[in-house]
Amino acid sequence: MVRHSKLQKQVLSLYRQFLRAAQDKPGFIPRIRDEFRANAAIKKTDVMHIEYLYRRGQRQLELLKDVNTKQLGSFSKPKENS
Repeated sequence: MVRHSKLQKQVLSLYRQFLRAAQDKPGFIPRIRDEFRANAAIKKTDVMHIEYLYRRGQRQLELLKDVNTKQLGSFSKPKENS
């Protein structure tokens, strides 16, 4: 059986909370899964980045739990014109 670190357990718990909160909101679950899968490639040793994403995820979860939330926004760098 695989033993998870405290941070890994927190991230898995956050993921489950996101899935529960998105049950009644169509289109959210695939977006949540994609986001977590994309960040799964982050090295386990990059703790600072993982903690940053965890805190950001907690803030987004609070927004998702709001009854009036209709969509999730994301912050990304704009593509540079070449």
